[in-house]
Amino acid sequence: MEKATGNILLYYKYVEVESPKAIMKWQRELCEELELTGRILIAHEGINGTVGGSIESAQAYIKAMNEHPLFGGIDFKISPGSSEYFPRLRIVVKEEICALGVSPEELTVADGGVHLTPEQTHELLSNQPDDLVILDTRNNYESDIGKFDDAIIPDIKNFRDFPQYVEDNLETYKDKPVLMYCTGGVRCERATAYLKQKGIAKEVYQIEGGIQRYGEKYPDGFFRGKNYVFDSRISVKVNDDVLGSCYICEKPNDDYYNCVNALCNRHFIGCKDCIVKYNNACSSQCLTLVEKKEVKERSPFVKLP
Repeated sequence: MEKATGNILLYYKYVEVESPKAIMKWQRELCEELELTGRILIAHEGINGTVGGSIESAQAYIKAMNEHPLFGGIDFKISPGSSEYFPRLRIVVKEEICALGVSPEELTVADGGVHLTPEQTHELLSNQPDDLVILDTRNNYESDIGKFDDAIIPDIKNFRDFPQYVEDNLETYKDKPVLMYCTGGVRCERATAYLKQKGIAKEVYQIEGGIQRYGEKYPDGFFRGKNYVFDSRISVKVNDDVLGSCYICEKPNDDYYNCVNALCNRHFIGCKDCIVKYNNACSSQCLTLVEKKEVKERSPFVKLP
């Protein structure tokens, strides 16, 4: 990937949207005019997006959003990048802007946890009560390369598996304060609401702005490693700690790839030696299938969006 020449915007807002399809049309026209690419999800409950383009286009997008009656005051998280980090522009209407699998009519962000600023979060973790539970709400492959110290890491592959994880582990949170976190905050809005709805935890908190805002303020704080992101950057380094290991040889590493075997398409951590040795495959089995042309081959070094 070439050196970043623009900005990537990560944002969300939970707000009542009467006509998601009308907002989708406006967003498409706006992004195409500004030559932004990325992914935007729109629902009656709000908007959730990640877009990239030139610095000027990113600023124009923020200005247009702030001028809209529904979307003013969004906390835009800005990172170096460009439209090159996204293969295309995808704008869709969904039932949820972050797929928890629970109807927004049954669970709203109004029921969510107490928002802690990065400063308040750091203070809480610096003077951590003995009964504090730190809970990662992300998918397991995200926390393989970065997490908060002493956090509980659910073994889930999709956010919609999180409610069942909570149900199976309610005793873990009984009468305890729980601090929950995710990439930029959007998942925690409803994840904290789900836990609060159970009425079992002493208190439920979430980090305002998620890992990104905490890492910006405290790069050498209690979050260690990289913050996983859902574009072709794959991850953003918060500090130099390497938490992951190569899935093949188990050497310390935190670089993600997609298996060159298109049928497998496994998202795996691979060290440079193993990537070369196995020609971008995740295992000797996949390498053999590719070499024998028994499966379709992906372009090398393609990473998950």
